[in-house]
Amino acid sequence: MKPLLSTYSAKLRPWRRLGPVLGLALLAACSPFKLLQPGQRLLSRVEIKGVDQADKERLTALAQQKPNTRFPLPKLAIYQLGHSFYDSARIKNKLRDIQTSYADKMKAAGTDSAKLGKLIGQRERKVNRKQLALDKGNAIMRLGEAPVVYDTALTRRSVEQMTTFLHAQGFFRARVAATDTARYRRGIIIRGLQAVGSIFPSKPDSLDKVKRYRRVTVTYSINENKPFLYRLQAPSIPDSGVAAVVRRGQGASLLKENERYNEDLIGQERTRLETLLKNAGYFDFRQQYITLEADTSYEKYTVRLRTFIANPAPGQAHRLYTVKQVRFITDAGVGRTLRNAAGDTLRRAGTPGALRARPSLGLRTDTTVTDSIRFAAYDQKFSTSLLARKVLVRPGQRYNLTNTLQTQRLLADLDMFRFNTVNYRKVPDPPAADSAGLHPSTGELVAVINASPAPKFAITDELGGTYVATLPGPFLNVRLKTRNPFGGAEVLELGVRAGLEGQYNRITGINEYTRQFGATAALVLPQFLVPFRTNHFLTRYNPKTRFSLSDTYVQRPEYTRTNLEFSFDYVWQKSIFHQYVISPVVINLVNTSNIDKTFERNLFLLAAQGSPLFRSFTQLFEPSISATSLYNSNDFNETRDAQYFRLFGEIGGLSRNLYRNAPWFNLQVYNFAKLTADYRRYHHLTPHTFFVWRLNGGIAQALSTTNVKVEPLDQPAYFEEQLIIPYDKYLFAGGSNSVRAWRPRRLGPGSYTTYRLVDGGNVRDDTSEQPGELLLEGSVEYRFPIYSFINGALFTDFGNVWTIQRDPRPGAQFNFQTFGKQLAVGSGVGIRFDFTFLILRLDVAAKVYDPTAPESKWVINRLYKDSAYGAAFNIGIGYPF
Repeated sequence: MKPLLSTYSAKLRPWRRLGPVLGLALLAACSPFKLLQPGQRLLSRVEIKGVDQADKERLTALAQQKPNTRFPLPKLAIYQLGHSFYDSARIKNKLRDIQTSYADKMKAAGTDSAKLGKLIGQRERKVNRKQLALDKGNAIMRLGEAPVVYDTALTRRSVEQMTTFLHAQGFFRARVAATDTARYRRGIIIRGLQAVGSIFPSKPDSLDKVKRYRRVTVTYSINENKPFLYRLQAPSIPDSGVAAVVRRGQGASLLKENERYNEDLIGQERTRLETLLKNAGYFDFRQQYITLEADTSYEKYTVRLRTFIANPAPGQAHRLYTVKQVRFITDAGVGRTLRNAAGDTLRRAGTPGALRARPSLGLRTDTTVTDSIRFAAYDQKFSTSLLARKVLVRPGQRYNLTNTLQTQRLLADLDMFRFNTVNYRKVPDPPAADSAGLHPSTGELVAVINASPAPKFAITDELGGTYVATLPGPFLNVRLKTRNPFGGAEVLELGVRAGLEGQYNRITGINEYTRQFGATAALVLPQFLVPFRTNHFLTRYNPKTRFSLSDTYVQRPEYTRTNLEFSFDYVWQKSIFHQYVISPVVINLVNTSNIDKTFERNLFLLAAQGSPLFRSFTQLFEPSISATSLYNSNDFNETRDAQYFRLFGEIGGLSRNLYRNAPWFNLQVYNFAKLTADYRRYHHLTPHTFFVWRLNGGIAQALSTTNVKVEPLDQPAYFEEQLIIPYDKYLFAGGSNSVRAWRPRRLGPGSYTTYRLVDGGNVRDDTSEQPGELLLEGSVEYRFPIYSFINGALFTDFGNVWTIQRDPRPGAQFNFQTFGKQLAVGSGVGIRFDFTFLILRLDVAAKVYDPTAPESKWVINRLYKDSAYGAAFNIGIGYPF
């Protein structure tokens, strides 16, 4: 006989399933029209029709009114929920009580200024909170959106702005008309929910027949007509010098014959011409001198476009300027600090007597001349030869705007100065100059570079914690940055990290702590360290040489392991978005000093199934050469319409034949090749919503066989030639930055199901890492705002790893005919807390399709039935991609 409770629960289960449906039905039955005043109508939809060649997205943005957001959150329904218990009269009473209460407290405080200041601060905070609720509603209402009340005046304004925009895009005969329809036909889903909601009658409303006319759809009908095309005319430039510069740069013009008229491009062309002339030495040139005259009376649907560049004044030509002198002040602001410390507020250029009275300050003179640049400082602490290579402005050159901006960027990239500026001062003309200006002589400029030094030392400390395996784990991370330690604008960084982290011990079956200690040291030189001189040629690319050394010590119940890594890198930037890194020397030393016998036996059990995990717990020597190309046009908070592409290649072990057979060498060394590519695309849909996607892949392969020692269980050890790569060079899938429905590194390989022995039986193993030699994965994500600094995301990830070499495990080896069915799929939702300087991320993902599932691969229906397919929670810093 079944228990009564069990029988009763089974009867309730169907109704329990109907709960969400009934909730949605009741929500649909609630009318938003209760929020409207008599005569007001709710804007439900905005449509734009007839757009063929124009930018529909920009036209949509010009609509002055947009309906309430429905996806991914029903903002109007949320607002209506908050409004149901919003009482403005109650808030006004509380606001009045706060004012009265604090008036009494301040009266009792008397003349105590400290107490009065504290009371005023408390009162302002409370008053501001209540005033915010009074002006914009309670917290739930602010999370949603107030109903958008249709306004015909805004529709007329939208028509005017759309028409103006189309004219600016070359559609001079375009027409825009707007129609608003009171009837609104809902979607089939909403109508179905309304039908279910009608079963539960609500309070009758006398306006029921009118409500169907209180939803408005606005349709903007656009008739573009035929666009007008360019007919470019010869420019009119009275100054022969300016005309010659424009003629030489004509090939880079943004305006092309027979292309559609576009005022945006015309504005960009004016900016291009201004920059072109400033780079040619015309220091005083301004964009106001440039006019592009359009004439539509010449031919049907054509625009005759002529460029006019006027002179500064009638009969006066534009003047060229050359740089006479370059002065570099490397301690700007220090003099003022010294004078303040000495109590001297006089100017430095005082009388000789005043200067003699202040001998400690000395005379500021051009103490050093390096590569024609005059360096001045009270105490020169930087290598002037190094700084001279970062300055692209030289005496004798014509004024060049690009060189000026590039100099500022190169000096900023040194990380030596708080700020730096490049200013120009005109040298007065000699008396013999042409005062009429008809044939002006070349003017002269003095370039003055002011740079204020940054603090020599900077300390960054981070104290935090993790929560893994039901154990809290504190960690401490301290980093010390030292600027200019050797006088050559170097940056030296030292770091120490220590922490505890909970870990499930598969041997004892209990949760224990893992101890982690790490130390890093990095030295960055602002030039290439090479035996020949290339820095003048590479200056524009901001060359750097980086040495880094790190050591990581991990002590777990199963093993004790250290990893020592050294790298020697050349870094340079092709542009502000594109960076290259070549590492001619990368060395890893891996040593496992202690390993538990039971854990070692489990490693060999996994090895018998084809897993190479055991290789990570030997003594390894990994020399390699690597190169990276990184293009990223996004910013830290990922708020642009941008692209990201990272290409990485590595070859290791090429020199192993020189030493691996030496009697003194007893480490394992493999030769291998690895290539990975990561492409990301960020689509900016609206000011606060984004659609982003990512494709990531890689391949790792041994270049030749290695003679390795094989130790089978209960059998004698023997040596065998195998194609092997270091364990940390394998590719993995799963985790917070990969396929988020799977634990880190636990997805794959292919469709092979890994088992482990528990209590005499085989159970599915989801605790062991699953390395692969081929990785294919991707993600799509929709990001949207929720409230204030809180953003949300909807995402779907897919991917897997495979082996390339012959593999005895069924389904683990990559096959072109079956790999599509072996792509795992997971979906979920996420919350991002955007603090500007830090982005905290929480993602919850569920497995949708699991190629390693022993039964049906579609596992989304097992989310609440089987713990192996439960939701995965991921906490991270920054966006996943």
